Amino acid sequence: MITTAMLLGLAWKSAAVAGLTLILLRLARSRSSGERSLIAHAGIVALLALPAAMLLLPAWAPLPESWTAASEPAPIAAAPAASASAEALPAAAPAASATADTASFTLPEVGDLAPFLYAIPLALLCGMMLLAVVRLFAMRGRAEVLTEGSWLSALAEAQRRMGFKHGTALLVSRELRSPISWGVLRPTIVLSPVTVGAVDEAEAIIAHELAHVARLDWAKLLGARAVCALFWFNPLVWMLARESHQLREEAADDAVLMADIDGPDYASLLVGAARHDNQGALLAAHGVAPGKGSLKRRITRVLDGSLKRGPASVSWMLMSLVLLAGVTAPLAAFSATADQKKAAKDSPVPFAAAAPAAPQSTAAVGGAGDANAAPAAAAPKPLTADQLVGMRAVGVTPEYVAEMREHGGSMDPDDIIAAKAVGVDPAYIRAMRGVFPGASMDDLIGASALHIEPGYAREMKGAFRSLSIDDLTALRAMGVTGDYIRKMRGAGYALKSPDDAVELRATGMTRGVMRTSTSRRDERATVDISRGVIEARGADGRVARVEFPAPPEPPAAPEN
Repeated sequence: MITTAMLLGLAWKSAAVAGLTLILLRLARSRSSGERSLIAHAGIVALLALPAAMLLLPAWAPLPESWTAASEPAPIAAAPAASASAEALPAAAPAASATADTASFTLPEVGDLAPFLYAIPLALLCGMMLLAVVRLFAMRGRAEVLTEGSWLSALAEAQRRMGFKHGTALLVSRELRSPISWGVLRPTIVLSPVTVGAVDEAEAIIAHELAHVARLDWAKLLGARAVCALFWFNPLVWMLARESHQLREEAADDAVLMADIDGPDYASLLVGAARHDNQGALLAAHGVAPGKGSLKRRITRVLDGSLKRGPASVSWMLMSLVLLAGVTAPLAAFSATADQKKAAKDSPVPFAAAAPAAPQSTAAVGGAGDANAAPAAAAPKPLTADQLVGMRAVGVTPEYVAEMREHGGSMDPDDIIAAKAVGVDPAYIRAMRGVFPGASMDDLIGASALHIEPGYAREMKGAFRSLSIDDLTALRAMGVTGDYIRKMRGAGYALKSPDDAVELRATGMTRGVMRTSTSRRDERATVDISRGVIEARGADGRVARVEFPAPPEPPAAPEN
């Protein structure tokens, strides 16, 4: 999958390859067009291989560790006034608490949109190129085979001079304004009807197009178009693609002149062909007609008899291969932060303690205090990559960490994540600890997860003076409310402890008392099933007591 980091790497590495190739072309300006074209296309091949090399080659980090220290993850400092803390942990939209039924929506960041923004021009450029190729082959199917004897003779003679032994289709199409050629396995030269009438220019035109076919220039053209699509954002790549196209045309011009074609006559042919450019068709094919900006340069070279016009030598080809492998491989594998990225997968990153710093003692300020009076700050706790992801997912911010550490005391990253997930905030901590002063953060997180509000805690505390936070969570889990307790006590149930209320709610029976109806208002009878006791109290205060065998305790629930 394409990531923002990968796109940034492709951007500067493609600029380095394209820039170096352009510099080499500048240094080799005295060489022949064939040799310079080989350099340009070696750079294009290097650019095509760059994305695959970045994915397949092992990372290479030659820079000293001290140079890359700035790339290490910064600690999450939770001090409220620390500006660096806002950069250490990216701000996230507040996450909905675990009690919410709907998820919150946050806008994607620019970094998340970068792959999509890159893919849109890439798809458009690839689509345009594919459409141009389809148009070429469709036009070939509609074209007619050229049977003019002079043109067939010119083709045979050009093939003999250039040593080209493969068959080449020679066609004519009314859809063209000037000659074009394309293809690798089945090369094709297509002429326009106007061109067919210029029999005296047949040898020069065929020699030029056949030079493109022999040098596999159509494959080079498609490679340059693909590079422009992959690196559409890089102006240096577009400059290299334009220069490579110019050098392909100049090398074909040199091949024509080396076939004993008169230079001034060929220059006149270029000027005439420039008036009949095929525009869109040349997007996927080579033609005699030059681009407007390159016409002057090509004519100047054609008329300059002192220039070197030979093809690239074997040594020049080997140098280009060395350039391809020697530049692309190290550059693709280079990473300034490879070691840090590898270690970050298994190693934690610092999580700075967020508790407010204690004020410095007056003795320390005066310089005469005890050296141990101000203990050294504790070392930062480790924060793993999973914890970072968890914090981002629930919306933890440095400000939230600072407030929680200020009001909640010592908290580790997992506590921070859990507290944020269930909606615990400093106000909730203060209110709950007002009812249960010794409540731990784990207890408060559990209470919030059960939707226990401070008002409910105070109500249950008023009902049971000995109530603990564990009892509170048990009451809430069983659905015991203040109304339920008042109703049951009004019905005669002696709910002396939270356990009585929980058991009564769970079973409908109690270890306390169960009221029975009598015929007189001032008489009542109670049954304590758990102790096996029945007591009857009369209006005069006398008590009758009957004991019976108590039922056995229910078996304990099996542990999971």
